[in-house]
Parts: sequence; structure tokens; C-alpha cells
Amino acid sequence: MSEFNNLYAHGLVRVAAASPRVHLADPLSNAKETISLMQLAHNERAALLVFPELGISGYSLEDLHLQSALLASVETAISDILTASKELFPVTLIGAPLRIDGAVFGCAIALHRGRILGVIPKTYLPNYREFYEKRQFASAFDVRNDTALVCGSRVPFGANLLFAADDVPDLVIGAEICEDVWSALPPSTYAALAGASVIANLSASNITIGKRDERDLYCASQSARSLCGYIYSAAGYGETTTDTAWDGQVAIYELGACRAQSARFVDNSDLLFTDLDLEMIVQERMRTPTFRDCARSVSSRLDQFRKVSFHLDPPLERPLSTVRSIARFPYVPDDAERLDLDCFEACSIQVQGLRRRLESSRVRKAVIGVSGGLDSTQALLVAVRAFDLMGRPRSDIIAVTMPGFATTEATRSSAHALMKELRVDGREVDIRPLAQQMFKDLDHPFARGEQVYDVTFENVQAGLRTDYLFRLANQEGGLVVGTGDLSELALGWCTYGVGDHMSHYNVNASVPKTLIQHLIRWSSASGHYSKAVARVLADILATEISPELVPPGTDGRIQSTETLIGPYALHDFFLYYILRHGLSPRKIVFLAQSAWTQGSRPGQTSDDGSAGYSVAEILHWLEVFVLRFFETSQFKRSVAVNGPKVTRGGSLSPRGDWRAPSDSSAAPWLADIRRLRAEIG
Repeated sequence: MSEFNNLYAHGLVRVAAASPRVHLADPLSNAKETISLMQLAHNERAALLVFPELGISGYSLEDLHLQSALLASVETAISDILTASKELFPVTLIGAPLRIDGAVFGCAIALHRGRILGVIPKTYLPNYREFYEKRQFASAFDVRNDTALVCGSRVPFGANLLFAADDVPDLVIGAEICEDVWSALPPSTYAALAGASVIANLSASNITIGKRDERDLYCASQSARSLCGYIYSAAGYGETTTDTAWDGQVAIYELGACRAQSARFVDNSDLLFTDLDLEMIVQERMRTPTFRDCARSVSSRLDQFRKVSFHLDPPLERPLSTVRSIARFPYVPDDAERLDLDCFEACSIQVQGLRRRLESSRVRKAVIGVSGGLDSTQALLVAVRAFDLMGRPRSDIIAVTMPGFATTEATRSSAHALMKELRVDGREVDIRPLAQQMFKDLDHPFARGEQVYDVTFENVQAGLRTDYLFRLANQEGGLVVGTGDLSELALGWCTYGVGDHMSHYNVNASVPKTLIQHLIRWSSASGHYSKAVARVLADILATEISPELVPPGTDGRIQSTETLIGPYALHDFFLYYILRHGLSPRKIVFLAQSAWTQGSRPGQTSDDGSAGYSVAEILHWLEVFVLRFFETSQFKRSVAVNGPKVTRGGSLSPRGDWRAPSDSSAAPWLADIRRLRAEIG
């Protein structure tokens, strides 16, 4: 059986966080709850399972943690859990008080397959507000020996332990306990710099108004700064409510984003799953030299870390799809509030970029070609907003629609309506007479009446349009505003030198096609424009994407961009994971299949992929993308014009996020696709 449909074959690992119902001062009952949740995590093939701080005894016992009978019962409970773990898959981190070298330590105990991998004591003990842990517990700073006797075995002991899988690349686990992440120098920072890709936080953490957001802030920021996965588990129902309350918050983070979060204030045990992408974490570290700089600056401390190996033996022989939420549109957030903010920021970045360029160029006017399509519409809206904010008349924006041999009445009407309602200096220039003359000079078959619609036929029209705009800008003392977007530049879907490849300043240069429609929709609803403008924008959004360079066929169908080069929904997905994360085709196909099987999508989109894509379709269009992106189109990006970077997904500016030779090969990526085809048929 192919491993392709198993998440562990793609640099992903399933992790889980538990908040069991607490049986206060009853370690054996807590052990039963723990074993039950371990079995559930095993059934879901989670590689790592994290429990709360002092969960085996109960956190809120205070001085009872110094009672010998309780501590003995804790060891018995740990022995029971250790025995149960022999037949279970996950590495499990449980919280318990342990009597070691004449002191009691609050510990994270790592168990796997009947073996204690190691014990990590809590470093920072809160001794303020409602917590006075120094009364009962010693700190990691008090550790005298690097081993401890636990359940009859001597095991690694100390805050400098990492647990590394020898058969799952990049799975290295570190742990800290509750207050540690609240400290100015969290132990997990050093663990991550020493190689930990996943950090577990075994927490108790009572709840007060607003504390949930505080925890979220600390955990998300720690996963962002330390470039890691971060698993947080808090104590829940059953802890004492003498002076405190507990909500059992459980959450899992990755590179600053919350990947999963449980309900709170539940009465029974709770278990949360998601899949962390270790390859993405490592890729992010590869791209962040400051991470390595920090590691070098504390190298003497990192040298003290000890790695304990374990063999996970992931179940690659069976299909295991991801439970991770994978957005179909990575450039477009699913959350409506976040989407609104992103659109505001994207438009503001575009507007500011154009304003600054107009000011520094000392030109009076902007010149823009308007086709009635998405890209030129967004560029025109940006220009209008820039002129409004500068207090300049919109009549200084010269917008020109240039019908050719395939221009439809629908797009021509939309272009004229948009120019009229925006009150810009709208003009029309018919390029067909000039094009006919050029066809004649070239001795092109079309000049003799033959229906030959080759690349020359298309580019004569595209070139004449841009040539006219530049000469018009010379005459009017203006600047040509570019309209081509990031997706087209990635695919090389632009006419080099002349055509939409060239302008004086391209406001859409780093805006992907799947985001453009949302920006137009946002502008329509922003209140900046009239209801008449909004109606025109709605018509434009409903129009099929087309270069309109080849006349309709005998069936009346217009030239369709996505029929020719593939759906932008997929191409933007491919672009994001190649440009932002450097993933292989094999991994991208797995993610794309997962996204269109159970992934999310923004509710406002027309969703040109809502029906889903088969693996065969994904492979076909990825092959098209890879060939165009890596091999045939880089020379166009090597001379891309200026334009502001808009999204964190990156830009293709040769001066910014993407630097590559113009004459490279796509061979490794195409070979990966061929191997995958052969593997999955």
C-alpha cells in the first residue's frame, strides 16, 4: 500500500492535549482517567499526548504534596500508567510530584512503551497572588544530579532534556511547566534553540476573567518566537474551588497560529487533537537566520541539553488522513473579521505605495489600462483612493479601455461604466487598425484573412496596448500604473517587456488572484464609492477571467484563462506552499487533497473549486505550475517592476522574497511528480 495517504509520510505528526477530570488527592483514580485518555489517543495514532501540571495528584493540594502517603500513592499510579503504556503508541507527558534527593519537585514525566524517557522539573515557581509553590516545591535550579530514581529505575532528570524520535524526522520534544512560559526567559526558548520542534506545557493555571486571552497570547507568541509547535494543557473540573476556579483550557499552536482549541468549563475529561507540520517548522527555521544567531549567542547553555531517543514506529501501513484544518485559500483568511482587516491593510499598502511613487516621481497624472476585468479594476480603485487621499482631482487619472479583436461587449461596457461612475478621465482607443498594420508588416496569416490565433496574434494586441499607455504617459506627464497580479507573474502569464508585464509601478505585483476578488468586494462595501460603482463591481466580479485576445470559438465560448492554464484556486495554493514554505510537490498534493476534501474556505468567495479536485487534477495542474514557475517564466520575474509587498505569503520581486536564476531547471520537481504518479496510479 502507498504511504501517500498517511500524514506521517509528509512531515506531519498528530498530537493531543488532555484535560482529565481531576480526582483530588486520589492518584489511583487519576491514573485510571489518564490511561483511558491514553487509549483514546492511541486509537487516533497521536505521537504525543500532554496532560496538565500535577495531574496525577491534583494541583491544588498545597501542603498535602508534602505527605508521604500521597507521594507513595503517586509512584504507584505512575507504575500503573507505565505498565499501560507498553501497548500504546503515544509519547505521554504526565504531571506529578516526585520526591527526589530530599526535595519535592513538580515534574513532567515522559513515558513511552513502558519506559520513562526522562523527568523534567518545573523551573520557575510562582510565589505571589494565590500561589505559593516555594512552600512545597523545589525548582529545577535546585537539581543536584542528572538522574533520579523513579518507580525503581534510574532515569534522566533535569530541565535540559529533549526527547527525539529516531524514526520520525524532526520530531524533538521539549517540555516546560505552567509558570515557566510566563517568565521573562522561558525554558522552552532554550529548548527550541537546542532543537526542540514541539514544546509541551503542562499547566494548572486557574481561571479569572480575561486570563484565557492572556494564556493565548503567551502560548501563541512563544510558538512564534521559538518557531515551534506548542501544546498547552490546563487543569479542569475537580480541582479545589476553595479560593480559585479552573476552566481546563487546552490549545495547540504552531508558528504563532492557534491550530486547535477545546471548549472550556466542561465537567468530564477532554481530549484535543490536531496535526503539527514539522517540515514547515524546520523550513521556517531554515529561512530565519536570527534563530541561528540566537542559538549561537547562548551556545554554551545549549551544549548542556541531553537528547533521549525513542522509537515511535508510526503506522505507515494504513491510511491516516490529517485532522488539521487546511485552508483552500491560504492567502484569504476564513474568519470574516480577519478578512475585513486583511483587505483594509492590503488596499492601504497598495494605496500608500502608489502615493509615494507619484510623489517621488513628481508626475501629475496616472495612466491605467482598464479592461473590465478583475486586475485592472483593483488597480483603478487603488489609484482613485490614492488621488482622493492626496486631494488631487480624479480627472488626473487617465483610464483607457482598448478593445481588440476579442473584446466582448460585456467587459467593454463594464470598463466604460466604471470609468464614468468613478469620474476619472475615461477614454477609448481601438487598437485593431494598428494591429492590422502590424500583422501586415509581419506578413502574418491573419492579415490575409486567415483565422490564425497564435502567440503573435495575442501579443501584438497586448504589446500595442502597453505601448500606447507609455506614450500617453509621456505626453501627459504621467505614470503608467501596472495591473498584472502575483498569480500571473508566478505562471509567466504576462507578455514580456510589453503587455501587462511592464509598467512604471505595479500596485498588484504581490496580490494573488484569489485575494483580488475579495479586495474589490471589500472596496465595494467600504463606503468610499457610490451604489452605482458597487453595481458595476458586482458585474465585474461575476465575469469569467479571460485575456480576451482570441475571438470566441464556433460554440460562442470566450477565451478562458483557467481553461488554458488551470484554476487559480489551485495555482495560488501551489504558489503559497512553494514560495512561503518551500514544500515538495508530493507534500503539496497531500495538502491540496486534504484541503479540498475537508478544508475550509471563505464564505464570501465564488469558490471556483467548491466542487473539489481529484488527485489526478491536482497533479496535472501542479505539473503545469511547476514547469512554468521554475523553468519557463523566471526571466520575466528577474526584471519585474517595482510594487509593494502585500501579503506574508511573499512576493516575487527579484529584490525581495524570491531570487532565482533565469535559466534554471524544473527537473527535481517534475521528477517528484512523476514518482508520485507512479506510486498512486
